[in-house]
Amino acid sequence: MTSEIAERLDKSGLHWTAGAPLKNYCHWQIGGPADYLVEPCSADEIAMARAIARETGLPSLVIGHGSNMLFDDQGYRGMIIKIGSRFSAARFDGENVYAEAGLWTPSLARACAARGLTGLEHAVGIPGNFGGLLFMNGGSMRQNIGDTVMFVDILDENGQMRRMAGDECDFSYRHSIFQGKNWIVLGAQLKLAQDDPEKIRRAMLSVLEERRSKFPLEYPNCGSVFSNDEQLYAQYGPPGMVIDKAGLKGTRVGAAEVSRRHANFIINCGGATSSDVFELIRIVRKEILERTGFVLKCEVRYASPDGRCDRLDLFL
Repeated sequence: MTSEIAERLDKSGLHWTAGAPLKNYCHWQIGGPADYLVEPCSADEIAMARAIARETGLPSLVIGHGSNMLFDDQGYRGMIIKIGSRFSAARFDGENVYAEAGLWTPSLARACAARGLTGLEHAVGIPGNFGGLLFMNGGSMRQNIGDTVMFVDILDENGQMRRMAGDECDFSYRHSIFQGKNWIVLGAQLKLAQDDPEKIRRAMLSVLEERRSKFPLEYPNCGSVFSNDEQLYAQYGPPGMVIDKAGLKGTRVGAAEVSRRHANFIINCGGATSSDVFELIRIVRKEILERTGFVLKCEVRYASPDGRCDRLDLFL
């Protein structure tokens, strides 16, 4: 930490912390300290934090709830900009809903259901913030958030706020244009539809029950580690099934383990390190490549200590 950066952060009025343990900011509960962690409460504060990082030559990384992230045991030598509950408003206008990026996705889904708005039932069990859902074009039950997006507000690499129509966002399976840009997702407007609130509630309960029965929710995890591949699916099935058939359930490195309940989950059995997770992913990918000829790609993203962040398999 340098006195110049700390002084600028103090003068800015931003809420910030030095040396925040990143294991407390991701679902895997893995990661060392970040030099700076900033928690903005407005689009202007997000822009201010990004500007301070840029002007001081500091690497920066925007995170939400950390549900799809692996941080390194060495931490992050830069600024983490956490968009969370301090930036999480929602506004309703008939069948349209605008939500800020820090809103917890299940809370948004339930708020829509209470108003008789259907279209987010699939997202009620997704443990992440709305901005991350947009970034990853997340969803379940073969549905994606991009299906309902009217427009997305972003902060571009020059600190300018822009509005992008849904069809400009390049939404596809677990992909959006935001993954290839140095932009920050600020919020989005969704177009939903009216339906019976009780019908929506029952659908959400069904989604949650299925998640409880299939997924190892009692252990820290990042959700699905590997993404679906259409050709792999057609020949062998989804990644979890392929890993299961390879006999890899229960495979363990240190305190990281391929879940015995769902093989596309890697769980932290207590004290797992980023090195444990990396080695376990290497083992799984090598075995599946040898058995099927397919290279598994990761959904989970990895933040390296030097400031880079991308799909984890790109660091192997």
